[in-house]
Amino acid sequence: MSSAFFPLLRRDLGQLLAGGRRGGALLPVLFFLAVAMLFPFAVGPDGPVLARTGGGVIWVAALLAAVLPLDRLIEPDLELGMFDQWALRGISEELVVSVRVLAHWLSFGPPLMLAALPASALVGIDGATLRTVELGLLAGTPGLAALGVMVAALTAGLRGGAALGGLLVIPFAVPLLVFGAGSLATGGEAGIALTGAVSLVLLAMAPFAAGAAIRAGRG
Repeated sequence: MSSAFFPLLRRDLGQLLAGGRRGGALLPVLFFLAVAMLFPFAVGPDGPVLARTGGGVIWVAALLAAVLPLDRLIEPDLELGMFDQWALRGISEELVVSVRVLAHWLSFGPPLMLAALPASALVGIDGATLRTVELGLLAGTPGLAALGVMVAALTAGLRGGAALGGLLVIPFAVPLLVFGAGSLATGGEAGIALTGAVSLVLLAMAPFAAGAAIRAGRG
């Protein structure tokens, strides 16, 4: 079963990045930067206000950007019967979901961390705050990826599943937002550690919850 890991990862990454030709992989980054560009117009040019709120805005933008590709994470493979084929080959849904989480994170997590560099200049945060934001995103975006895949599996096949998935992700992501954005006010280390802990819990839950949902939907 472990021999299927890298072929699955190449396939999933290829599909997610190929979606970038239709705006799929690039859209979250563009959305992220668009929020950072529009925020100063909404609150005005007050530098101290931008600096105090900019980090939180980056976190909210990261969450919303992670929601955008939910409809492409699970449902297309369910419609094509790929999970049935993998099951016949002895590849468990949990392994497929684990690989999908990694591919999803690679497709949006590192690009968002890079996009946070120009975004930080747009919202007026300094270098020390940017370091905390980047470490928080490194700790928190894997949890967002796991949560996205898990919710995508739960809503796959439902009418309006993409919209419902977005509504479900947001409340479940509140702990990540609270600890991630809170790390900017508490000096960083404790908030980042708690963000990483929430991410680990989501990463541990996602393969089993999503695998069970996929089997239930297939049956």
